[in-house]
Amino acid sequence: MASLHFCSECNNLLYPKADPERRVMLYACRICTYDEIGENQCVYRNDLLTVTKEKVGVTHDLGTDTTLAHAQMVCPSCGNDDAVYFQDQSKRKQTRMILFYVCTKCSHNFTDPTLNPDSRPDLD
Repeated sequence: MASLHFCSECNNLLYPKADPERRVMLYACRICTYDEIGENQCVYRNDLLTVTKEKVGVTHDLGTDTTLAHAQMVCPSCGNDDAVYFQDQSKRKQTRMILFYVCTKCSHNFTDPTLNPDSRPDLD
């Protein structure tokens, strides 16, 4: 695990630096001449632990947005038959078109009920 190292002379941060003559990695101070040989050769570690799911983004006040198209889609929450819709903007390997609907009456988010339940995105 990479960690921060500090100069024992002036307490400033030590930065990784290569020493080509000795073929080692050093941690050197940029203020004074202090350096030390680094025991751990790891300078930076980037762990990618993100799980990508399709989710509806910010959808409040979309019912009053005049730039969105309207559709006659019955809201499963209140039964209103007017909703605005927009296309999914997530990035994934297979680009399929998923439409998200927002009820103009109660602002409930939903997808087309005729979609296969396994291919529907999470609406958290």
